[in-house]
Amino acid sequence: LLALTAFICIETIMECSPCEGLYFFEFVSCSALVVTGALLLLFSLNLHTRIPQINWNLTDLVNTGLSTFFFFIASVVLAALNHKTGAEIAAVVFGFLATAVYAVNTFLAVQKWRMSSRQQSSRQSSDYIRARTESREVVHRPEIQRLDA
Repeated sequence: LLALTAFICIETIMECSPCEGLYFFEFVSCSALVVTGALLLLFSLNLHTRIPQINWNLTDLVNTGLSTFFFFIASVVLAALNHKTGAEIAAVVFGFLATAVYAVNTFLAVQKWRMSSRQQSSRQSSDYIRARTESREVVHRPEIQRLDA
């Protein structure tokens, strides 16, 4: 919602000179809104369970991390190059708020990713131990006789 609000604020600006900071902020807010919205739709409709080949925890982590980074850069650039109009100031404020929310989400995504990678590695090591144990078990079959006897 904050990315959407920042995007709406930046779209209400009628004139600018130089416009590079404004265009960059517009691109970042629109991109973050579209990608986060698509992931939100995938997760809320449980469509991500149909594609198990993708590590969705890592995908969410990358999205929130990049959105945090680029929102921060775009907000700093727009804050430095703005013309002190109400829409630009509002866009900068919502940009920094979106940065903070994406940063919190990145922190939570890192924790979730670490927890899932630990579970996966413990599952793999237990499968390995079970396979080694099963391979060491000797099956006593009377039909097989030792050659040295």
